[in-house]
Amino acid sequence: MTTLKERLHGDVVVHMKDRNKVALTTVRNVLGEIETREKSGKTPIELDDAQVTSLLQKEAAKRRDTAGIYTEAGEADRAAAEIAEAEVIEAYLPKALTRSEVEAIVDAEIDALKAEGQELSMRSIGAVMKPVTAKVAGRFDGKTVSEIVRSRLA
Repeated sequence: MTTLKERLHGDVVVHMKDRNKVALTTVRNVLGEIETREKSGKTPIELDDAQVTSLLQKEAAKRRDTAGIYTEAGEADRAAAEIAEAEVIEAYLPKALTRSEVEAIVDAEIDALKAEGQELSMRSIGAVMKPVTAKVAGRFDGKTVSEIVRSRLA
């Protein structure tokens, strides 16, 4: 199984052969951003898939925000270009979870902790959030996950 970064590098060649200029430029820009993150700081690091996924989410969100600004300014063609780039980036992201799927994960964690004999209260939010966050990382909004956990513990 290849890493997300290896997949991006491999897709550069695919997009070149397909003459898909939008996808090619977008993937190259993202790879440049990854390399910048890896080389910035005192010592170079290697980003893992979770970190690359996080970076891709930020890049896609950035483009969607920019598209909104262009739309408000009446620049429909520029907005469409930003949305096209966001869609290319989002193709590399894991499938997003639905709210009901996340609620099921939260309920399963709470049941598992109760089975271990733990008394759960609002103070137990960390004990529930840690495993849930690990399972939904990058596929659902963290703030909403926190709200779901709080509502279940209340």
